Amino acid sequence: MSFILDKIIYVLANAINNGMPILFGSTGEIITEKAGHLNLGIPGVMAVGGISGVVTAFFYQQSASKNTFLMILLPLLATLLGSLVMGLIYCFLTVTLRANQNVTGLALTTFGIGIGNFFGASIIKLSHSELTSVRIDETSKVFKATLPFASKLGFIGELLFSYRFLVYAGIIIALVCAYVLKRTRVGLHLRAVGENPATADAAGINVNKYKYVSTCVGSMIAGLGGFYYCIDKNGWSNDNIGPFGWLAIALVIFAIWRPNLAIFGSILFGLLLNLYDLIPALELNIKFPHGYDKLFKMVPYIVTIVVLIITSARKKRENQPPASLGLSYFREDR
Repeated sequence: MSFILDKIIYVLANAINNGMPILFGSTGEIITEKAGHLNLGIPGVMAVGGISGVVTAFFYQQSASKNTFLMILLPLLATLLGSLVMGLIYCFLTVTLRANQNVTGLALTTFGIGIGNFFGASIIKLSHSELTSVRIDETSKVFKATLPFASKLGFIGELLFSYRFLVYAGIIIALVCAYVLKRTRVGLHLRAVGENPATADAAGINVNKYKYVSTCVGSMIAGLGGFYYCIDKNGWSNDNIGPFGWLAIALVIFAIWRPNLAIFGSILFGLLLNLYDLIPALELNIKFPHGYDKLFKMVPYIVTIVVLIITSARKKRENQPPASLGLSYFREDR
């Protein structure tokens, strides 16, 4: 029985760690889409958020005097600032200049990933490292610290309280966002803007303000996902965050635009992402053909396609995206 429990804890911990960047990204995208904006730039936002935190952590680690609190605070602030700038760029182009949201989002993805790769390569050269990645082992160790009493609670402690604080932060953020969207006046106004901005405008709601704030807040949350991925991998490696950003966008549809459901969806996606490593580690004595790992790596994307097909076939209105999603609002057309 102990063997089975250990395997359950191992599988769940891996699924949560792998799915947490997707949860941050999807929660941020849900907030953005509820205001009627389809931000396909989430992979770029996560990349900029990740590299901003990594660069800050890298330089702070070089300082003579290191403070644990600042080692946590400075990278987080840099992550939020970097992803906020990306959100502002997107808002300026799509809300103020009324540019096409799909084109702007794709351009933002290309731009953000390029920014991440450029600064990542620059830091590698500055550090004269022979590795192809930026290492922030000291900062990662601090962020990976778990609750001290978890080991004293036995199975329950390992199952529920043995994760790093950003895991709990991600779950709390998703639950708070779900509550705000469903139970508060701000959430009601935000949903009204996404469903029918003309009607919301006529009711006295500042449409542009809600679009700006929701997109920027959503971008900052998504940026934390990029930084979490870097912390989990102890640094930055080029071109690794992008797939998580696309899966985060897919998870929005999987969770039918509900942040609380995205929590469970992210754990499922996290499990599927690491399936090819988990099966050998579980020692199940199952023989697979040569090259099976490449097939298992395809599973999350196959599931994503299936989810998109099933979601498209749904007829219930509450399971559909906001009516004005992807459409620019022209007040003169009201």
